[in-house]
Formats: sequence, structure tokens, C-alpha cells
Amino acid sequence: MSRVGTIQLDAVNVLERTQFLVPFSRLGSYDPASLRALSGPGGHWFEYWGHAASLLPMELQPLFRWRMERSRHDLLDNVGAKERRRAWRVAHAGYMAAVLTEVTDRGPLAASQLSEPRRRTGEWWDRRSLGRVALELLFGDGVLAAWRGTNFERVYDLTERVVPPEVLALPTPSPEDAQRELMALAGRCLGVATVADLADYFWLRVPAARPRVAELVEDGRLSKVSVEGWPQPAYVVADAVLSAPRRREATLISPFDSLIWTRARTQRLFQFHYRIEIYVPGPHRTHGYYVMPLLWGDELVGRFDLKADRKNRTLLVVAAFAEPGKAGGPVAEAAVAELHRLRQWLGLEGLAVGEKGDLAPYLRTATGTVLASGAP
Repeated sequence: MSRVGTIQLDAVNVLERTQFLVPFSRLGSYDPASLRALSGPGGHWFEYWGHAASLLPMELQPLFRWRMERSRHDLLDNVGAKERRRAWRVAHAGYMAAVLTEVTDRGPLAASQLSEPRRRTGEWWDRRSLGRVALELLFGDGVLAAWRGTNFERVYDLTERVVPPEVLALPTPSPEDAQRELMALAGRCLGVATVADLADYFWLRVPAARPRVAELVEDGRLSKVSVEGWPQPAYVVADAVLSAPRRREATLISPFDSLIWTRARTQRLFQFHYRIEIYVPGPHRTHGYYVMPLLWGDELVGRFDLKADRKNRTLLVVAAFAEPGKAGGPVAEAAVAELHRLRQWLGLEGLAVGEKGDLAPYLRTATGTVLASGAP
């Protein structure tokens, strides 16, 4: 966590949820229960809106209080959304107060555990119960803190019962100071980045990030550099020491890993055009539903659409593609070892390779396995 600064959360569990995959990519096999134990009341990590819903080191909590303050005053960039939220608060003020009282009196609660959750029907976010909307607003405001249950549902409690007293006692920096520290942290985590890259790391707007980055340069904490092929100037931590990649094994990367979540930067760094196709209708997907790039040395050399068939205890390689110019045989050999590591960590017994993708034949040769015709 010290190296990446934040780990994004996501509910998709076709393989494993991303918050567990990110440490696996860097550490290899580990016990997911240890990660769960790091968040929650008195834990070392907290959840908040960092880069989307994110896990963050507890000591960073003061750096997000300005965002909580903006939430309390409904200071959204979208004027329409701001007015809708304010209207909702006014219309449901009594209910929000009742929800807060219930959490105060009963202790940690998920939205489904409220005595009056006020469920709704609808599509996507419109199907959220009014209870969940109220809890989410109180969470955004910093009044409540939250962590995830084993089913990924948020559990909410009063912030003072979740965040350690010594963290709550830390002074609240000004928004400018907090944003400056977040940009410095983003610079350390990214290695080399443009202003837009730095801003995206903790979801700041570029106009707000630009003066903070300039101040960090003036203070000697960031250095401005040029990168061959990059049209914009870039920034590195002033005392950064450059080193070549030391890891020899290939590594599968979650679609929500901070290494690749800024798509424009991924293109600039790796000449790798990537998009998540989870919400693309099946017939229109290019590479697959849950596609993990393969990092080998300092290159992204392939893409693997993966699925955990838990019923049959098998890791399915639904599709596999080599990047243009990459030899399929060596890429497949490098991938097989990582696929088996992933399979073993997930507690699966078999590995099956489908027919889709130019890398699939090389993988089938390397593994001696094949996915039955007609499988997903």
C-alpha cells in the first residue's frame, strides 16, 4: 500500500475482486483474510473516494476531509447533479436523521439491515434503496465510515468508532495543502507522470491540480522533465532513483490496477491501447469480458480474458491475445507460469484454454489443455 498509495475497489467477481488481485500481482500468493483485516474499525486502512471507491492508508484520512466538506455542502461540479442532491437532502432530511440515529444506536449496519430500508425497483443506480442513498451521503460527508463485508456490501458506522482517535486528532489541512500532498504522493506512486496523470490518481480536476504541481516544483519536491514521445511535460519526485525492472516472471494485471487505470498514460508508456469491456455487449467485445494485461519486464505483451469456474474448480482462459510484434511462443511460456500461480492462489485445480485469440494455440501447446467447445 505504501508503494501504490491506494487500491481501487470493484464488485466484479468473475475471477476475483480487484482489491485482492492488485496485491497478488505484486506479492504473489497471500491470504485474502489478511487484506480484509487491514480495513474496518481500528484498522490500518479506510475506504473513501480516492480513485473511485478505494482503500487508503489510515494516515491519509485528513487529506480527504476537504472532499468530505464539499460533499456536506453538495459542491458537485455538475450543476444539475448538485441541485438534485440538494433537493433530495431537503425532501428526505427526516429520514436521513433517522438513519443516522439508527446507526448510532445499533452500531455497524449495512443498508439491507436498516429497520426501514425503503427499497426501490429500477435499473442500475435507481434500484438503490433510499436507505442506501442516505447511508452513502453520510459516508461521503464523512459522518459515517465504512468497510466491506465478505459479500462486498458496505457496512457503515460512525466515523469516530472506525477511524482511530489519534488519526481523528490530526489537524485538518487546507484544501490546497491536502491536494498538494496528494499530488506529491501520486508522483511517488506513478514514477513519471503528466499533470493530468497526477490529477487522475486521486480524482482531482486538472485546473485544481496544475497550481499544486507548480508549487511542488517550486518547493523542490517534484522535478519537471521531458519524456521522448510525450507532447506534455512530465514530473518525477526530485530524489527519484531510476532502476530497471528486477522481476523476471510475467505478471497479470487487474483491469483496475493503478499501473493501467489512466488509459492515455498506458498508451504513452506501453503503446498499449486498453479499455474495459465489461459493459460492452458480448458480440461487440474485442478481447473479452474481464481482460488482464500481461506485464513482462517493462512491456505489456498480451491480454487474457479470464474466468474462475468455481463449480468445476477450473481457471478458464476464455481468450488470449499477444500484442503486435510479440512472439506467441515465448509470451505463452511466460504466461503459463503466472496462470498456474493465479490458479493455485484462487484454490482452483484445473486450467483450461479456449480457442479465441491468436495466443490461444500457443497456450494450448504449452499447457496441453483445451476448453470444451461451447463453453463461455
